[in-house]
Amino acid sequence: MKQRIEELLQEIQELKAQKLQDIEEYRIRLLGKKGAITKLFEDFREVLPEQKRELGQKLNSLKNMAASKLEELKEKVEDAVQQNAPKFDFTKPGDKFDLGTRHPISITREEILSIFSKFGYAVAEGPEIEDDWHVFGALNFPPEHPARDMQDTFFISQSDNPVLLRTHTSSVQVRAMERMPLPIRIVCPGRVFRNEAISARAHCIFHQVEGLYIDKNVSFADLKQAVLLFAKEMFGEQTKIRMRPSYFPFTEPSAEVDVSCNICGGKGCNICKGTGWLEIMGCGMVDPNVLEASGIDPKVYSGFAFGMGVERIAMLKWQVKDLRLYFENDVRFLREFETVI
Repeated sequence: MKQRIEELLQEIQELKAQKLQDIEEYRIRLLGKKGAITKLFEDFREVLPEQKRELGQKLNSLKNMAASKLEELKEKVEDAVQQNAPKFDFTKPGDKFDLGTRHPISITREEILSIFSKFGYAVAEGPEIEDDWHVFGALNFPPEHPARDMQDTFFISQSDNPVLLRTHTSSVQVRAMERMPLPIRIVCPGRVFRNEAISARAHCIFHQVEGLYIDKNVSFADLKQAVLLFAKEMFGEQTKIRMRPSYFPFTEPSAEVDVSCNICGGKGCNICKGTGWLEIMGCGMVDPNVLEASGIDPKVYSGFAFGMGVERIAMLKWQVKDLRLYFENDVRFLREFETVI
């Protein structure tokens, strides 16, 4: 055994390696389960007691030397690989990659909210999955109203108070009237859902920004002034508005708002279909029934509400003719808005 130990010591001292695979083969041959050194430790059990101390020390030294030699060879091989590797130029510019840009809907939404924040409006948000009361009942929709039909609304469950995907962000206004102290001056941005066929002019998913102002002695003149100021901020100081009588269950009187076409200056073009006007929103004075449903005394308080489609405003602002482009994630379309601040 002593002679075998000396032979292995000599062999270990002369080990050389060119690659890590060589070192692994040495480890298996010497220290593996069937390796030479492992075999010596098994034979050590048969050594005479008076020889155990001397041979035990030699065996431990042999094992430690083998482990150290293998580690030394490993470091040398790794250093050689590192030295032979191509040198990296740390001054070289990095790889160019395309940066993303904000979506036109996000740009338009933020601009609308920024304008109304100047007028003192806070932002209020609510759930997209709502109940019938907040979407219809509290907003003066009669039970037989078409909006309550399956062909117009995505219902999730039917019960005494059905659950559905909200069809407008007016539900946020209801929650605000139920919880917020008066006076209330808010805008409500959000995604809404309607059961409509997808086309260049319509989609089943779109975005709205609705506004609500409730205080004492609020008049239709206040509503008109708020809408006019918004239109001038959004489309330019030269913009004019007109208000046409309309009907909404939750406002009375109600109106549709048009702005003078910013493409032709009101002279008539293919964008405004020769009329010189573009529709941007609906609005009106909050119906007393809506105030009462939320616990507000209509004899003391009055208010106005308005609502606009973000896609519609974006279409008018950038002359986008197909609503589907907003949802297709076509980078060619999105890159057109890289320079928009």
